[in-house]
Amino acid sequence: MRKYWDTPVSGRAAEPAAIPQSVQIGSVRIAPATILAPMAGVTDTVFRRFIRNASFLHSAVDSAASSTCGLIMTEFTSADGLFRCRESKRKRYLHFYQDEHPISAQLFGSDAEILAGAAKVVEELGFDIVDLNLGCPAKRVVKCNGGSGLLRDLPRIRAIFERVRAAVKIPFTVKFRAGWSENEIVCAELARMADDCGLNAVALHARTREQGYSGNARWEWIAAVKAGVKIPVIGNGDIRTPEDAAAMVAQTGCDAVMIGRTAPANPWIFRQIAQFNATGGYDQPSDEDRYWMIRTYFQMLIEEELPGAVGKMKQFAAWFTHGITGGAALRKAIYEAKDAVQVLANVEEFFEAKTNATAVNALPAVAVAG
Repeated sequence: MRKYWDTPVSGRAAEPAAIPQSVQIGSVRIAPATILAPMAGVTDTVFRRFIRNASFLHSAVDSAASSTCGLIMTEFTSADGLFRCRESKRKRYLHFYQDEHPISAQLFGSDAEILAGAAKVVEELGFDIVDLNLGCPAKRVVKCNGGSGLLRDLPRIRAIFERVRAAVKIPFTVKFRAGWSENEIVCAELARMADDCGLNAVALHARTREQGYSGNARWEWIAAVKAGVKIPVIGNGDIRTPEDAAAMVAQTGCDAVMIGRTAPANPWIFRQIAQFNATGGYDQPSDEDRYWMIRTYFQMLIEEELPGAVGKMKQFAAWFTHGITGGAALRKAIYEAKDAVQVLANVEEFFEAKTNATAVNALPAVAVAG
């Protein structure tokens, strides 16, 4: 088990701090206070359930299993598309299973009435929380005044907050960036507005729209938001290890942590945070764990019969093979496969060869008489 003091925190000061055991978002209790971030092209129902399952931790006392990922979130969904589509197609936009609770649906858009209508659909579909995306930096979203494109129009954001809050009874949250640029930082003001309008929590990705995903997240902006509001504050940005999560809580006082891009490469991150909270150390995945991860996710994709399953497998190959000795060969085998069955066969063959090689290397040397 790796110990907290063995490894420096990804360029951050390493103050020890426990990640909160729970956070209350309106009527919904999130326990533990760890959240899978919404990620376009990633957090569909298969990946969300996969992360939930990878996060299970058995108690040493009673052997009861509980997930260490407190809340999962959907990919961001167009409010306009959801609101205008036929009722029979709405579940296709935001499909989820009962074992995904608690779950939050994230919407993007810029029209207050349409967002309110879409939020009502989210509530009727049975989601626990509805979230507004004010963080996506993608040009195609920003040019429609969605995502982080709205950060330059706080009056419109207030109108959206008020209209959506009036439309639904379930908790309403917002995820946003610090501002459009270093010269247009609005996160503290926006968070206070959310608090004033009756939102139940705010999540800050501590980068600007101009930064995209480059550079370092500025955790001091999370601290500034926390200092100005009464509702829970969720910190997001540059959490790559349990040490990072602990450092963010210590440095900002945030009520929960949200993890995005680390999760596809390390689906055990939530379980590791729970171990770290309890012991100061955490387990590193073995080759057997990585085999389980790849095979399980790929098998889930096949069983769900989602369109483009093979493409999804190839998309995730780069993340899932991170940390595997000889991972380049496995990625090549996955990329070259023509169908899902061949992908699984190539994965099986790769790990079987690794297991056999390990067994041969472990055999004792035999003396040969001369």
